[in-house]
Amino acid sequence: MDRCVPLLGGDDEILRPLWSTLAHPADADAWASRLARVRGALAGPGEPGEGEAALLARRMLAAAPSEPSAAGLRVWADACSLAALRIHRLLDPAGEDAPEETGDAGETGEAGETGDAEVTGGGVRGGSPLVAAELRRQTAVLELLAEHGTGGLRRAHEVTTEGRRVLRAVVSRRARGRG
Repeated sequence: MDRCVPLLGGDDEILRPLWSTLAHPADADAWASRLARVRGALAGPGEPGEGEAALLARRMLAAAPSEPSAAGLRVWADACSLAALRIHRLLDPAGEDAPEETGDAGETGEAGETGDAEVTGGGVRGGSPLVAAELRRQTAVLELLAEHGTGGLRRAHEVTTEGRRVLRAVVSRRARGRG
């Protein structure tokens, strides 16, 4: 979700309160109130002509669990992972010549929407450059959290911030190209 915030007009700090709540998941009230503030700031009505990528980002935010349980966050994270890969595929400049898909993308994305990229023992193989980079970032975040638990949140946030800046640049470039 964090890397897709530029599609919703959010800044680099908008999700920081949620990240901090993840370090102390027992505080469900703090999670709920912070999530409500984020939703209020980002989940306004869609812009006229808003593309599928922004719709997927809005659905990710809407699907966030109301309580920070490990099981609920895991299901949401899995759905966000697929949706983020689909968003990156839709926005990848290397794929702009391909016709944009239309139709329902499900709640937050569909399985298999990795842009043909896959994680291998030696890195990421296949897929467009933007999708492959997003898949690498997702893998890095999972590895950091698996190795360090909540102690890996700071580094995971840094990886996520890098990805958000990349996507912001892509969105900006696309807007200039259409403007």
